[in-house]
Amino acid sequence: MTTRESATVESGTGIHLDVRIYKPSPEENDSTTNHHKFVVVLVHPYSVLGGCQALMKGIARNLAEQGVAAVTFDMRGVGKSTGRPSLTGFAEVSDVVSVCKWTSQKFSSNRILLVGSSAGAPIAGSAVDQVDEVVGYVSLGYPFGWTASILFGRHHKAILQSPKPKLFIMGTKDGFTSVKQLANKIKTAAGRAETHLIEGASHFQLEGPYFDTEMATLIVTFISSL
Repeated sequence: MTTRESATVESGTGIHLDVRIYKPSPEENDSTTNHHKFVVVLVHPYSVLGGCQALMKGIARNLAEQGVAAVTFDMRGVGKSTGRPSLTGFAEVSDVVSVCKWTSQKFSSNRILLVGSSAGAPIAGSAVDQVDEVVGYVSLGYPFGWTASILFGRHHKAILQSPKPKLFIMGTKDGFTSVKQLANKIKTAAGRAETHLIEGASHFQLEGPYFDTEMATLIVTFISSL
């Protein structure tokens, strides 16, 4: 059986973030695999539109059941976390960095995989190269499309220029980003950059619980390749 713990992490001056830790059982945490060396930090969708760590709980639990520890948290101004959310997500980048550094110390791990969902993907992407312990990145429905780029376009450069391995998971009916737009962006990416398309899935379907197990399995498979 997996376990869940709570913690509070400080981000900047006076910002306190509500954190949840999902740990595998001793039986699931097989030391002979590569999985146990990693911790996955999950970044939730857009705070302004109701994004919160509860949306990442299903993936976190599935990861723990597959032997991978996972951390979720509410970014500033969400749930019990203090502060105020920003429109463009740049203030939240420091939240991601703080949680990743805390996670590295908490687990004595120098192998963190950073996962961002929806608007959490560009925010996480901007944090990837700010934390040495982050060794890879996965996005779930990165909003590369024109409309979303009004808010999040300035985040694109950071993840596309990062040399760290990247996996972009998206539904073919995303609504915010077309398959062609995703392909064109990935062509410009540095280092190892891969895509995985979920046939027929929309943006918000991909965020929903129906795909939690599949998302966790894709993340674990990506970890195995690092």
